[in-house]
Amino acid sequence: MAIETFVDALPKVELHVHLVGSASVPTVLELARRHPGGPVPTSAAELGEFYRFRDFAHFAEVYMAVSSLVREPEDVAALVLGVGRDLSAQNARYVELTVTPYTHVLEGIPMRAVTEALDVASREARHMYGIDIAYIFDIASEQGAEGAKGTLEHALEQPPERLVGFGLAGIEQGRRRHMDAFRDAFRAATAAGLHSVPHAGEMSGPEIIWEAIEELGAERIGHGIRCMDDPRLVAHLRETGIPLEVCPTSNVCTGQVAAIEEHPLPAMLAEGLTVTVNSDDPPMFGTTLTGEYLALAHVFGLGVAELAEVARNAVRASFMAAPEKAALLAEIDELAGDLR
Repeated sequence: MAIETFVDALPKVELHVHLVGSASVPTVLELARRHPGGPVPTSAAELGEFYRFRDFAHFAEVYMAVSSLVREPEDVAALVLGVGRDLSAQNARYVELTVTPYTHVLEGIPMRAVTEALDVASREARHMYGIDIAYIFDIASEQGAEGAKGTLEHALEQPPERLVGFGLAGIEQGRRRHMDAFRDAFRAATAAGLHSVPHAGEMSGPEIIWEAIEELGAERIGHGIRCMDDPRLVAHLRETGIPLEVCPTSNVCTGQVAAIEEHPLPAMLAEGLTVTVNSDDPPMFGTTLTGEYLALAHVFGLGVAELAEVARNAVRASFMAAPEKAALLAEIDELAGDLR
């Protein structure tokens, strides 16, 4: 069996993908034409140029511009269904979709309406595409204490049915000045039963990862590629098995890694870290979850056994129910075993 055929057949779990960042090019163009006069282009060619990122700060600027187009509950639901459709076509069975709800509230959508849209869309995605969608609510670090308060309030008082996690994203370098608010929000969220899944170590050093572990109680780390700069941290991650949500193409597109061939993912695997592979903001970066698995094969030379183990890592690191995990792991084992 060709590696492409194996990757297509491989049951997948996506742990690190953002709602707005997952919007397909046609969807973004439709929203931009519906709300003209803003910075987001209304032609495919111009949007392609718009998605050429100079650095992470520029990416964040573009991301917020696209996010500002989401102004109605129907827009939220359409984006969720788009994720379900696109991932289902790649044989993904389960996704933990990151939503930044406070951004949509600031655009005028009431909390309850955001939640209702998420609930309706997750049910429809299961019915239409057979994919299970759970949600992570994350704070955009640029929104500071106000964003932390608003996101926590939404998570505790108006949560969607499938809310499983609480996250923190955005530009890492300015995070420290709001850390008291972020820490308090994470403590309240985890006390309420949500899982802690902050981004850390994407664009700054290993100290941010330590901070996520020690101050935010991180159970999983979004990105985490800078861990390789600290041998003590690598040892800690190996010993604790804290999973890392690695997004290779994203890291190249936002300038965190110079080229895909220079990505630290192979070294992370060689160190025995629990690595998962994810797509982050796939249309913005010109990738897919399947494409990320193929990059592991074509760029780094991973074979069937290694790709299957990366897929298992994602299942084990997910917050899906134990019976569903066991069934999906058995399916991966059967597929990989048939090729031995």
